[in-house]
Amino acid sequence: MITQASLIGSVVGAIVVSEILAPGPLGALRGTLTRVAEASAPVVLILPGSGPTDRDGNNPFGIQAATYRHLSDDLAAEGVTSIRIDKRGMFGSASAVKDANAVTIEDYVDDVRSWVDVAQRETGAKCVWLLGHSEGGLVALAASDRVPDICGLVLVATAGRNMGEVLKDQLRSNPANAELLPRAMTAIDELSAGRRVAAEHMPPALAALLPEQVQGFLISAFRLDPRQLVAAVKKPVLILQGRRDIQVGVKDAQALHDANASSHLVLLSDTNHVLKQVDTDDVSANLMTYANATLPLAPYVARAIASFVKTSPNQAQ
Repeated sequence: MITQASLIGSVVGAIVVSEILAPGPLGALRGTLTRVAEASAPVVLILPGSGPTDRDGNNPFGIQAATYRHLSDDLAAEGVTSIRIDKRGMFGSASAVKDANAVTIEDYVDDVRSWVDVAQRETGAKCVWLLGHSEGGLVALAASDRVPDICGLVLVATAGRNMGEVLKDQLRSNPANAELLPRAMTAIDELSAGRRVAAEHMPPALAALLPEQVQGFLISAFRLDPRQLVAAVKKPVLILQGRRDIQVGVKDAQALHDANASSHLVLLSDTNHVLKQVDTDDVSANLMTYANATLPLAPYVARAIASFVKTSPNQAQ
């Protein structure tokens, strides 16, 4: 059985960057370990956002911000070890399953369990922090009571509403979707109730939005309410939200915070969904940062995370 192995390693100062493996259903799950010299440093597992997003935070649909690579580097500079991962069936983890689309939130939770086990064996950490970005926040929440040895959660740009609700709001916000809305609302309600919707029962535009091959995943996600999940978390929770995020809003972060009064809410000014600095309301300027891998993360992103995980009572145990 595969546990872990450092296949490719490099040393940057006192920081060691190496390939790391965890067991997947059919083959290895792969990621990158960025390890600091301090043996007692917090260990953060970065859970990626939606779609074919790789361990660096990039995807083939125009997102080349390298958010997770920058985040790992910045956390290391703050004295925090991290692991960033490729999802099962994708990129380095392509051999883990036959079909990357045939996945559910529960499957991703299983992978979190594998990664936490490997992280502990590799680093000696007593517990591991889950940092979920966007959809990864939902995975972190779902894993919070199912995976042992979790220190706590860091929810970054995480929706505070059911994913079906978020999708409905996104569709309603575009006047061009007016004719599509009745069918779309019905389809989302069907998926939320656990029932698949055949492509022949949807107009082509809607079938492209809710393709049959990913409906199993959508059903698993639509039935989860982040507010209920975070309310049940007894461990430390940091909610980090950029004020310039055009995908997930401050109201989402506030909803999560309201559901868990002991959580810690940090709102970052001039910070967008991919954690880059944006100082304008211009949407095109905001989106331009999604394709700029050389642009650093906004100030204080890593510092806010590092400060929270390093001072948590769980970390001190």
